[in-house]
Amino acid sequence: MRPTDFALLLTRYLSQHLPAQRNLSRQTIQSYRDTFKLLLRFCQAERGWVPENITLAQIDRACIEAFLDWIETVRHCTVATRNQRLAALKSFFRWVSYEAPEHLESTQRVLGIPWKKTGQPKMMYLTANAVQALLAQPDRTTPAGRRDATLLALLYDTGARVQELVDLRVRDVRIESPAVVTLTGKAQW
Repeated sequence: MRPTDFALLLTRYLSQHLPAQRNLSRQTIQSYRDTFKLLLRFCQAERGWVPENITLAQIDRACIEAFLDWIETVRHCTVATRNQRLAALKSFFRWVSYEAPEHLESTQRVLGIPWKKTGQPKMMYLTANAVQALLAQPDRTTPAGRRDATLLALLYDTGARVQELVDLRVRDVRIESPAVVTLTGKAQW
């Protein structure tokens, strides 16, 4: 059986373009892959298409919009998840527009699918009393308690993620005035 254009392009996209050209993390590539796994499941369950026979021409705007509706209604995914899946699909179709320009018209239609608006989550803050109670928990008479109090204060004062705190090195902390803590963000090592 000869591979379809969709199979060839998707394989190149996931195994060559994303890791080598875009230098994306393994987790991001897996997320993109999972989007396409869901798309193939949708095509088989809802359209009756055998995954190994699907062509790029079949994955048009109508198919993608039906897929996005399906993940919201059948799989009960949030709008944010729907938009994340759409981002992965748009990235693929943007790449396809360069790799297979004969499909430019259909890729432009997919790229024109709008994002759904999501509500901004209400930011929750600790009250001043809650922060004081939290920082008062460690027993400062013991070495472990002083360590814990220092870690809690550092987390609070810097707004660091726990992983950023774990990744701190001695050279990242300057105690002299003005005191500075240099945090390394996600996936920056």
